[in-house]
Parts: sequence; structure tokens; C-alpha cells
Amino acid sequence: MPILALGLNHKTAPVEVRERITFGPDIIAGALRSLLEAASVEESVILSTCNRTEVYCSINDTEKGSVADWISDFHGLDNGKVSPYLYSHMDADAVRHLMRVSCGLDSLVLGEPQILGQVKSAFQTAASANATGKMLSKLFQHVFSVSKQIRTDTAIGNSPVSVAFAAVSLARQIFSELKEQTALLIGAGETVELAARHLHQNGIGRIIVANRTVERAHSLAAQFDGYAIALTEIGNHLAEADIVISSTASPLPILGKGTVERALKERKHRPIFMVDIAVPRDIEPEVADLSDIYLYTVDDLDEVIEENKRSRQEAALQAEEIIDQHVEEFMGWLRSLDAVELIQGYRIQAEQLRNETLKKALQQLKKGKSPEEALQFLAHTLTNKLLHTPSAQLRQAGFDGQIELLEAANTLFQLKKPTNRP
Repeated sequence: MPILALGLNHKTAPVEVRERITFGPDIIAGALRSLLEAASVEESVILSTCNRTEVYCSINDTEKGSVADWISDFHGLDNGKVSPYLYSHMDADAVRHLMRVSCGLDSLVLGEPQILGQVKSAFQTAASANATGKMLSKLFQHVFSVSKQIRTDTAIGNSPVSVAFAAVSLARQIFSELKEQTALLIGAGETVELAARHLHQNGIGRIIVANRTVERAHSLAAQFDGYAIALTEIGNHLAEADIVISSTASPLPILGKGTVERALKERKHRPIFMVDIAVPRDIEPEVADLSDIYLYTVDDLDEVIEENKRSRQEAALQAEEIIDQHVEEFMGWLRSLDAVELIQGYRIQAEQLRNETLKKALQQLKKGKSPEEALQFLAHTLTNKLLHTPSAQLRQAGFDGQIELLEAANTLFQLKKPTNRP
């Protein structure tokens, strides 16, 4: 059964397109159910992050158009406005793509480790929604094993590089010293936690964490001697912030132009550096038009990220070699599934012949035949029945000149030419 990987990412689609194709945590289970109702889809996992939205499916045929149409229809968009940004991979290419994604080789920051956790979470969500089966379960477990090997055997993850790290690096370039600065972090997920860690390591003066759940914000802020506020309190504290880094799963912007204007007025127009990592965006794009605001999205971090990429290229080449080996290993397992069905069918046929012949041999015993005669009958009849069809097919293959079939049979049965013919 074909495997399809279809989606878009930071390389193929700008943020304004990506933010319209996301699957938030509250809708992803329903989305999986909807996708499985598509006639060609048997199993599916949906991966949706700030930099990519991808659908991994096992499908009944090689037609990928129905899945592409489903993505557009689910989000209420014209397919013509989405399809130019989509890429697709089939079978071995799909397996390779998933491995590269999980290892961070396809990330905005080469080798970043967060994506593996996001892939694991996507798979667990799909498994909980009963959207996965034998094929995708095997694939994703294989991918997790490969990712672990690459982290262990290469230097792909040796330096602390991520989108969050790139954001903090840019803040250091702007402010040079962070000890006098205050950072407002919006959200309390992995990316924000990583940003908080990097800021703390670089000597940030104060950290404020704003989150929908204040308890979660407090738990994170406490690790870095910061304090927590609710999202509704951001307007009261924004003027304190020199640095704002935002990454939430909100479908609507958290910060609007009016709120930022009031904060700038209170700050007497001291500049604020803002990084909006979220997709959909947390900060209204119009905020970038304000004087004294330096607003960056994930797409603006390319220069910082390119510098980090160069330091990881050698490790990436090693990782690609490991991936190539494991792609072939998985595809070998996949091809073996066809053989399993064939073997099962052959065994069922052989067992039916055995049972029929054994029944006749037992009847002969009941009729007074000796055990030796019954065994002779059993061995002779069963051998003839098992060999009849293959022998007839091989004889016909010889008559038709099907040399490849004869050679395959010789390999299959491991036959030796008889030394003495009767």
C-alpha cells in the first residue's frame, strides 16, 4: 500500500499561507477522522508546527490529489491558492522525508532537536484517535530509532541551535548586553521555555512569562527567577519589556497595534525588539509599521540561521548516509508484507490438502487397511497433490520459454540437478 507525505513548510510557503493551513491541538483529532473518511486514506498522521504542516498517509492508490483537496476543503480555502505551495513524496521518498524532518535536517535551523518531540506528539495524537495501523506505526517507530542513532552518532545536535536560540542571538546583537533588559515571553510551550533558558544563560535582567494558564506560566517563570501574568494582563506590563518573544497556539493575534502604541508612549518611545515565532502569528503584522518597534517573524531569522547551518553541514552529510541505509531497511520490510500474504495463502492451501489426505488415510485405517498401507497412501497422495500445480506451471513455463520463471523457481526451491537419472 503506497505511503504519501504531503504538505508545505517554511521553504515552500510564506508565513501568511502557513498560518491558514495549521491544525491546532483542539481540532486535530476531528481532522484525522475527517481525513480517514476520504476513500483513499487508510492510516494518517498530521504534523502541524509553526514551520510546517504535513500529512502522512497510507493510501489505497497513488492518487495524491484527494488529500491535497481535503487540506484545502478542511480549511475552507480555494485549492488553487494552496496547491502551488504543496510538495508531495511517495513511498521511499516519503519515508526519507519523514526521517529528515524528525532529525532536524529539513528544519529552519539545521539539526534543531524540538521537531522530534513534535513528531512523537503528532504520532501519539494519531494513535489515540485510532488513525494509525500496522504500516504507520512501524514507520514512525523506525523513524524514532533512526533519530536517536543520528543524535548519538553525529554532531548534529552538539550546539544549542533552534529558532529560539536564533531569536536570542538576534536580541544580543541589538542590545549587546542583556543584563539591563526585561524580556516578556508570551506562551509557555517548548519554544518559549527554550528561549527563556537561552535568555537566562545570557544574563537577561528580568523575565516575565504570560500564558493563558497562569499556573503553567508561574511554573516556567519560577525556573528563571521571573514572574507570571495572564494573557489578559499583557497590556499592563508591555511597557516594561525591551524584548518580546511570542509563541502560542492562539488562532488570533495576542498583541494588536493599539496595545503596542500605548506601551511605546509609556516607554517614551524606547525601542522594543519583538520576535513572533507563532504560526498563526501572535502579533498583528501592522505592529511592524510603528516607529521604535523591531518586529521579526520566523521567516526573518534566515541570516542567523544560515550561519548556524554552516557549522552543521558535515554532521548533516553523515546523517543523510544513515538515513539512506534505514530507508532501504524499512522499504525491505514493506515489500516483505506482500510475501507474508503469499506465504499465508500457500500454507492455508497446503494445510487444506493435508487435512483432506489425512481424512482419507484415517478412513482407510477404519476400513481395515494396515497402518503401513495407510501411511504409504498418505505420503504418496500428499506429495502428488503438493507437487501437481507447481510441476504443471513449470512444465508450461519451459514450453513457453519463460526462463526467468524457471530460474526463480530454482532459487525458490534451492534445487540441485540430479546426478543419476532414473
